[in-house]
Amino acid sequence: MEQILLAIDPVAFSIGSIEVRWYGIIIACGIIIGYLVAQKEIVKRGLSEDFLADMLIWAIPISIICARIYYVSMKWDYYGANPEKIIQIWNGGIAIHGALIGAVITAYIFCKKKGVGFLKVADILAPSLLIGQLIGRWGNFMNQEAYGGSVSRDFLENLMLPNWLIEQMYVEDLGTYVHPTFLYESVWNFIGLIILLSLRKVNLHRGEIFFSYMIWYSIGRFFIEGMRTDSLYLIGQLRSAQVVSILAFTLGIILIVYRRMKVRPIVHYLDEEKVVQNKTNNHTKKDAKKK
Repeated sequence: MEQILLAIDPVAFSIGSIEVRWYGIIIACGIIIGYLVAQKEIVKRGLSEDFLADMLIWAIPISIICARIYYVSMKWDYYGANPEKIIQIWNGGIAIHGALIGAVITAYIFCKKKGVGFLKVADILAPSLLIGQLIGRWGNFMNQEAYGGSVSRDFLENLMLPNWLIEQMYVEDLGTYVHPTFLYESVWNFIGLIILLSLRKVNLHRGEIFFSYMIWYSIGRFFIEGMRTDSLYLIGQLRSAQVVSILAFTLGIILIVYRRMKVRPIVHYLDEEKVVQNKTNNHTKKDAKKK
């Protein structure tokens, strides 16, 4: 067998007894980049510059808590017998679907309190969700987790992957190479990001960019989840992520069809841009007259 590279250390650095892991650093980078992309669009759509930052103050911690609750609930046989480990999130154990549920609920309540349409904000943030997810999956790579079943080295080489990545797909405990499902999902999300950004120019009905995110992510997650060996299960061999993906996919389709048929007046994604542009032009003309 060819010599395998040393396993990547999941710990980036330590401060005293505190370990800072690559997983957390990568997740934080995904959040920051997603925020920067969304912030530009938030202002462009006429919302306050502080709107997104104020919402994230609530959404980030609540999402993490919900992600942990989701994970623990799916492994209650273990955590029920070891309740002291429930709060030990630093040892791993969060679920993206739990985080998304927490984020959506928080955003909905926040928008309602601010008097801003939830679907308007959801459309703006949908691409940033995919940014966070496609970057965050590389945290799984650093932890050597969220991988799939056994494959040959030839299979990975035929995917034209770089050698350093192929070698890290060798799991010593299993004695075999595995599917890089984290990479499959990251690539799927990147393609989805390009699609969602393109859909902004199509000027869809309000909500349809977010619903398209639900549909796209759910399709990829359903099939990729079927390859994984560390899935969370509801009952027997029923994978929770696949069940949630089916529900989200179906709901996305239903909402698009229903709103197209029933919701009037029709509001499009780019409608606010014209209003904001007109306000900007008016302010410019007033400033010019003052001079």
